Amino acid sequence: MSPVPQPPSPTTKSPRFVLDNIFAFPPNRDTLGGTSYLIVGNEGNILIDCPSLDEVSQDFLRSHGGVKWLCITHRGAIGKTSDIQQHFGCEVIIQEQEAYLLPGLTVTTFTQELTLDATTQLIWTPGHSPGSSCLYYNNYGGVLFSGRHLVPNLQGEPVPMRTSKTFHWRRQINSLQKLIQIFTPETLQYICPGGNTGFLRGQRIIDQAYQRLTAIDLSAF
Repeated sequence: MSPVPQPPSPTTKSPRFVLDNIFAFPPNRDTLGGTSYLIVGNEGNILIDCPSLDEVSQDFLRSHGGVKWLCITHRGAIGKTSDIQQHFGCEVIIQEQEAYLLPGLTVTTFTQELTLDATTQLIWTPGHSPGSSCLYYNNYGGVLFSGRHLVPNLQGEPVPMRTSKTFHWRRQINSLQKLIQIFTPETLQYICPGGNTGFLRGQRIIDQAYQRLTAIDLSAF
C-alpha cells in the first residue's frame, strides 16, 4: 500500500531549479530544516536525503521519473526514508555505520566509497555523524552534495559546523582535509549543502567550491 501523502500547507513550495538537471527541495521539518536534492539522470534519478513527503514533492518526483536511488548523507537526514522506498521502490544507500537506524528496510551500505554510475560517487566523511558522507557528481566541473558535513556560514562560505550533536570534531576536520586532497579546482566547482541554505541568500549553490575549501583557516577550528 502506498503511503498517504501529507497534504501541502498553504506555504508549501515546489522544488527549485539549481543546475540543468538538479533541483533543491524546500527545507524539511522531518530533518530539522535539511535541504534535499534530486539529480535527474539518464541511468536513473538520485534523491539525496529526504524531502517532505507531501503531495507537491510526490508529484514532482513522479513527473520527473521517480527515484532510483535514495542516498542518505547522515543520520539526521533519514526522515521518511521508509515511506519513500515503499512509494517509489528505490534503492536506499547509507554508510554502513548508520544502517542500523533503518531496521526492516532493504539498504545498500558502503565503507569508504561507492560508485553509483559513471557520474556519481559516495564518499565517507565522518565527523558530523559516524556515517556522514558526501555525494560527488562529476558534471558541471564537479558538484559536491555535502549534507551536514559542510554548510554555509553567515557569509555564505562552506565550513564544517560544530554543534552539540557533532559526533567527532577532529574527524570532521580530517574529512575536510581528505576532500581537499581528493579534488582540484578543475574537479570541484560547486557545493550543494544539506543545511543552512538560507545563508546562501538566494544563490542556491556555492560556486568556486575548491578555492573556498582551501581558503578555510583550519587552525581556527
